[in-house]
Amino acid sequence: MQTKSSPLIANAFQGVTPKNERLMSALIEDFLEYARYELNFSPQTIIKYRDSLKCFMRDVGDKPVEQFDVMDFVRLKKAMMERGLSESRIAGVVYATRSFMSYCKSFLKLSVVNPKSIRPPRRYRREVIYLKKEEVETFVNVIDTTKWNGLRFKALVEVLLGTGMRIGEVLSLNRKDIDWDKLEAKIVGKGNKERTIFFNERSLEWLRRYLENRNDLHEAVFVTKKPTGRMHRDDIWRFFDYYRKKAHINKKLTPHILRHTVATNLIFNGCPIVHVKEILGHERLDTTCKYYLGVDKEQAKKAHGQYLDFAR
Repeated sequence: MQTKSSPLIANAFQGVTPKNERLMSALIEDFLEYARYELNFSPQTIIKYRDSLKCFMRDVGDKPVEQFDVMDFVRLKKAMMERGLSESRIAGVVYATRSFMSYCKSFLKLSVVNPKSIRPPRRYRREVIYLKKEEVETFVNVIDTTKWNGLRFKALVEVLLGTGMRIGEVLSLNRKDIDWDKLEAKIVGKGNKERTIFFNERSLEWLRRYLENRNDLHEAVFVTKKPTGRMHRDDIWRFFDYYRKKAHINKKLTPHILRHTVATNLIFNGCPIVHVKEILGHERLDTTCKYYLGVDKEQAKKAHGQYLDFAR
């Protein structure tokens, strides 16, 4: 059975791209389709790339792709830095847009800016930010579950804290993926690799309450209400900011901070680092070590006093 390809992709194979379809906004979905099925990007990466490309257009504008230049990326970084966004977030947008420009240049044969001239911001290694036990309880307890949006957010937070998943993995989760008896789910994570994630009882209890309050048949676990559709990253930031302030937590609080919180809690409670690696879905053990070994400064100080003794 033959599938009908999009006109843009069909034209690209013939070396033809209609002038009125060279706007960035007109090319994005074809690029994402190409990335998903030709480059084998994971569904989570596709969601992240779509979000990043929309972010680029918000800050720089939507225009024919041949008109973008290096200074547009400088302006992008300036705008995002002025909003206080992290180097990681800015880098994600830059990498996604650079990949899009590579597609335009190599696949569509358009005269776009050289992707190699697009440089992501320099990323500095900083201390891992995480919530302490008391901050976790304060944060989850201020969430108003009497309202549907609050119940949904509570379930989202509990799933993040109960699994250590990345936010993209959580938002791509479908109802059928969850094995309620085994307290686990099969997901396709970073790098398009399938892995098993584990829930705790508390996260599944809140997830059950939230799903029982749903009256739709959408496959996604986390959805928007009207119209019903899968939630995206842009749908969650205001809830994190609102409840962080309500909980009087004076530190950065994002889904990734909750992932750090899971990892550090496991480490502090004596979980072997190899198991932390598997729970977080890191491909390499040195990635886990790089981020989380040495995060307990108080224990490090005690060890310093106990073991550093030249007289022994």
